[in-house]
Amino acid sequence: MAEQLTDLTVGLIGAGNISHVHVAAWKALGARVLVHSAEGAESLAEQYGLEVAPTLDGLLAEVEFVDVVTPSPTHKDLALAAIAVGKGVICEKPLTLTAADSHEVMTAAAAAGVKVYPAHVVRFFPEYKAAYDAVQAGRIGPVAVARFYRQGSSPAGVEWYRDVRHSGGVIMDLMVHDLDQAQWMCGPVTTVYAVQSPPNVDGISPVCVAAHVTLTHESGAISFCRATWGVPGAPFRTGFHVAGASGVLKYAAGTDTGFVDELRDDAVGGDVLIPAAARGESPYLTQLREIAIALRGGPEPRVAGADGAAAVYLAEAARASMESGKTIDMKSFTSSGAVA
Repeated sequence: MAEQLTDLTVGLIGAGNISHVHVAAWKALGARVLVHSAEGAESLAEQYGLEVAPTLDGLLAEVEFVDVVTPSPTHKDLALAAIAVGKGVICEKPLTLTAADSHEVMTAAAAAGVKVYPAHVVRFFPEYKAAYDAVQAGRIGPVAVARFYRQGSSPAGVEWYRDVRHSGGVIMDLMVHDLDQAQWMCGPVTTVYAVQSPPNVDGISPVCVAAHVTLTHESGAISFCRATWGVPGAPFRTGFHVAGASGVLKYAAGTDTGFVDELRDDAVGGDVLIPAAARGESPYLTQLREIAIALRGGPEPRVAGADGAAAVYLAEAARASMESGKTIDMKSFTSSGAVA
């Protein structure tokens, strides 16, 4: 049974697809949830038995901290609004759309004495955590080459995803998880090189698109990340292959284990790529419990605000490489503060 947080009142900002898995986790933890959203708050509240906060100020006045699950271009302003009144923040990825904006958010949080945590949920999937622990324990020796991939149905039905100014494109929106994984498992990055096919046109992403990013790390490791928005209805797939001097770690979602889960509906739909939960506790539940405890003064979770900012920085560098055709040296790369 999930640890209970029945004395917690959390403010959920946003009511889109990803809000459902967050709400399920908060309900499992026994928290009281207030929801505020430009649209959809009433129906979400009715579905899950939540309370609606008609205004953002009203929500902020009543909650202990906020959980931001809105579209990406709103993350910065909502995080800053919460920080301004001394409220901690959990924010869906990406933390912001540029490294400059992430720096602004983290600087404001430090000045206000509050914490900001990005919802990089892949760190909470047991397969990825097991790989990280094995790398840290030296079970495969120093990492030489790591490959990460993430692919799913194109979110083209919701136009803001295709507008790079609003989503950051497939690299910022989807690959950002694996950029975080690469740095988590292989250490700080020194250079970034990226390509995308087909390219964006006038700031608009193709409906179906694949991006490839190559990272070199201070450790000497090389990692490769691939992200794909596939044909509408394509199943979600993700995995990794991490090779060290004395062993290999690999995982592929959807691999036939001989076990069929008849209780979960894997139908593809909606506007967000949400991977099927691992067997056992939901990674979203693990994530939100760990972060909530940290926001209440407990141990730090496995993801920090700086990790969210670093992932945005790498994604921005990857997009700069893609647009220029050049390798980006992370020692000299600076955020332009411009999304496109």
